[in-house]
Order: sequence, then C-alpha cells, then structure tokens
Amino acid sequence: MGVYLNSKSPYLLFRRECASTYFVDKTEILKDLVPLVESEEEWLEDSEVRRGKEQRYICITRPRRFGKTVMANMIASYFGKGVDSSGIFRNLKVSEYDWFGVHLNRHNVIHIMFNETPRNCKAYEPYIARIERRLIQDLQKAYPEVEIDADGAVWDALKNIVESEEERFIFVLDEWDFIYHQDFATEEDKRAFTKFLSVLLKDQPYVEMAYMTGILPIAKYCSGSELNMFLEYSMVTREKYSEYFGFTDEEVDTLYQRYLNTPGEHKVAREQLKIWYDGYQAASGVRLYNPRSVVGALSDNQLGSFWTSSGPYDELYYYVRNDISGMKDEISLMMTGIPVPANIQEYASTSLELTTKDEIYSAMVVYGFLSYADGFVSIPNKELMDQFADMVRQKPGFGYMYRLAVESGKMLMATKAGDTKTMTDILERVHDTESPLIRYSDEAELSKVVTFIYLQARETYDIRQEDRAGKGYVDFIFYPYNKADDGIIVELKVDGTADSAVKQIKDRKYAASFDGRLGEEPRCTGRILAVGIAYDRKDPNKRHTCKVEILREKR
Repeated sequence: MGVYLNSKSPYLLFRRECASTYFVDKTEILKDLVPLVESEEEWLEDSEVRRGKEQRYICITRPRRFGKTVMANMIASYFGKGVDSSGIFRNLKVSEYDWFGVHLNRHNVIHIMFNETPRNCKAYEPYIARIERRLIQDLQKAYPEVEIDADGAVWDALKNIVESEEERFIFVLDEWDFIYHQDFATEEDKRAFTKFLSVLLKDQPYVEMAYMTGILPIAKYCSGSELNMFLEYSMVTREKYSEYFGFTDEEVDTLYQRYLNTPGEHKVAREQLKIWYDGYQAASGVRLYNPRSVVGALSDNQLGSFWTSSGPYDELYYYVRNDISGMKDEISLMMTGIPVPANIQEYASTSLELTTKDEIYSAMVVYGFLSYADGFVSIPNKELMDQFADMVRQKPGFGYMYRLAVESGKMLMATKAGDTKTMTDILERVHDTESPLIRYSDEAELSKVVTFIYLQARETYDIRQEDRAGKGYVDFIFYPYNKADDGIIVELKVDGTADSAVKQIKDRKYAASFDGRLGEEPRCTGRILAVGIAYDRKDPNKRHTCKVEILREKR
C-alpha cells in the first residue's frame, strides 16, 4: 500500500460513508465500468466487451457536493488491491452481479485527490512536485526489482513497470480541475498541468482505465488534442451515469423514512426537502436533489443552506455583476420562478473570458447555481433562491432589483398588517418604474407584477401560482414554511374590484387547501388572509385597489 498506489485512504473514507444513517448505495455504476477492465482474452472473444473497452477514459463533471468524491472512493475501494473490502461490498447492490468477486480487490489503483496541496502552497511547482514525488515513492516501494529513477518522470517509471512486470493500473483522479481555480496558478501553470495529465495518461500501455471527476468540463481547458481521449459526461448534456450523482425522489423517500425512525421530534417535512433541495435535472430527465443538503437537513433535523455554505458565494455576484444583454432583468424573472431561455454550452470558465449571457448561464449551470431543462434555465430550489435574494439585498449596484427586494419586504409586512394604502402605493410605484420590463394590460401581466412585489415572501413561503384549491384554481396561494405564520391567498381582477376578488376566494373555499389532504396535518395554523388586488385598464392613472380580509384567526 502507498499514498496513491493501492491506498487505504479511499477504503477508510468509503467505509465511514457506508456506516452513516443516510448512505445511498450507488455501487451499480460499476456495471458500466467493469467491462472497461476485463482481461484481454475476454475482450478479444466477446464483441460486447470489445465495444465497451474501446473507451477506457471517463470524465464525469458535476456541481460540487453532488457525490463525486464518494463515488471515486467507492471505485478505488472496489478495484484496489490495497485492502480487502469484501466486508463492505458484499452487503451492497454490486454484490448481486456474477462478476462481483472477479474484480473485487484484483487491480492496481492509483487514486489521487488533486485538491490536496503542500503546506502553505503558493506556487504550482511544489504542488505538482509533491504529487510526482509521492507516486514515484509508491512505485519504488511496490516494485523494488524494477529500475525506477527517483528524479525521473512518473510515466517513465510506469513504463518500466509494464515492460518488466506487465502490470497495469486503474487511475481514479478526483478534483481534476482543482488547479485551474487557484490564484497561485498562472495560465502557463494550467497549460503545464494539462500537459502533465496528457503525457501521464494518453496512449500509455500501463493505463487499464482512467476515471476522472471534477466540476469543469475538459473542453474549457483543452482546445487541442491533449485530453481528447476522455469521453465527458456532464449533467446537462449526457444521459449516461445520470442516476449515480445526486439523489432521486425515490432515494430521498427512503432516506426520509430512516429519518422518521430516528428518536426524538422530527422537524423536517418531506415536502420541505423537495422545496429546499430538489430542482436539478439531468439530461436523461431524472430530477435530482442536492445530496449534501438533504443529508445535512436530516442529520441536523433542521432545514438550511448546507450546499451553499460550502463555497464563497461572492462567486454568484461575480457572474451577474455586469448587466450583459439585460441579464439582470432575466435574473429577476428567475427569482420570481419564471424560467428564461438559454443556449447552454458544454464548457464554462472561471476567468474574465465570460463575455456573453449564454456563457455566463453555462458557467452558472456547471457550478450548480442554476438548473437547465428543455432550453430554459431557472433557480432550482429555495436554498439557491435565498442566496440570490441575499445577493440582491446586499448589492445596491443591482439597481431596480435591489429596490424591488426592499419594496417586496414592505409589501409582505403591509399585507399582514392589512395596510391597503401602503399595498396600493407599492403596486402603483412598481408599475410605473418597471413598466418597460413587464408592460402589462391583462391579468397574466398583472400576475407578473404581483410575482415581483412579493419577491421577498419566497424566503418564508412556498408560493404556488394557479394552484388547485377548494372549488377551483387560485391565482396565488402562500403556504408558510413555519405553519404558525399567516397563510395568504391572493386573487387578481383586471377591470374588476378587490371586493369581488375576495368574494371569489370565499365562495370557492380556497382556504380549504391550508387544511391539508385527508389524514395529513394542516399546512397552516396561523391566520388565513384573503387578498384581493384589482387594476382598471381604462383608468389613465393606472389605479390599483387592494383589500385584505381575515378568513380565519390563528388556531
């Protein structure tokens, strides 16, 4: 065993993961990887194996905290000779396959986490020298009979081993793009690292398989042929491997049942997990939750921003600080739950080279700030929505979005207080200042205005639009995340009256939705407010009228 070669570390980390309450078994990914490492005899005899073996280089890119490192540790633990891991794997899904024992702990694995650096690392040279030195030392220890130059190139040592011993190696490389994010790495350093990976892996007889993961696609950094041997699998462009990164609805259902079986009071509702952490979509159409956040919420028995706290969120402002092609207008639409069209490309950048709106959206999707589906980008869930809202409130440079966030906070307070004068003033002020963006003249456009003026309410409410309630469909219904808070129903009328809007809310019994379905707990124990908003198109002064009526007092 060594630091990189047949290391014990991935086994210890994966064993710890398996022992956790909220472990999800993703070992079936091995059924797609095992054909790549079948013996040459099997490869020559079996045409199906041959087709698989032609592609031995896999690069899977996902946003951070989507299970990439857990997967890399699992793969190294299964194939690697360093530790007998049968005690773990015989209880997992992979053990059901006929080939399970054939490849378990039978391969040489070189497992490198590229995000590990020397102490006080401030330059590329000590970073890459540490990796090379440690791997050379591992090879010298494992193959003492082979001539290996301590000061020579890693690939020369590996070639000597394959020539002398006919040994080959599976490379499991995690956080491959780490160096590209570091301030100490120059553009020349980044090119040197790309060249290092190319010489180490490309067309080398000692490579049995190369499995590589990171956030950023290879295409961003390799305009030529350096790493073109890899097939890349990103979340939005390739269907294969989709189910192995992130949690599906069914997996979260299973985890939630485990949560309910833990002792003590359970403060997290299943529906809340969906609101807070769902919203990503793979190219296959599979809907995915952020796994770190789900596990964090269930482990802590509390909802919160777990994934977003894992990195510096000034990044978010970096992407949207310049109003490229009206991008800030589109961000405001996404903050109200409206997806916007985008041409998502297969690469992203961390530098100032992002010059178009589609490039910026592509980067934001790659990093997990946005979700992409069917030609549209959107803010995936409440966890990210809160981050966008915080950014807007803290950055006055966002102009009208900043002002709108402030106004929306006042609108919610006025609604709860029944202050219809303030509500009306805000409605008319937003209409006057934002008419170039929203240009409304019918109920659909009035609905957009209302969406904007209750922007801040999304932090404390699950706001549903055109939702089925009582005996029909309500324009807006605000389900409070804290059940003791007020529930709010908003009905809109164009060329009507606020009184008629409130009457419709009562006549169609929209408030019944707060009681929950049969056998379920109520969704609101606080007051229930009926809010009527009306707008007269024929009025040259663009007058709005509002009415607030308490349908039910707090229970």
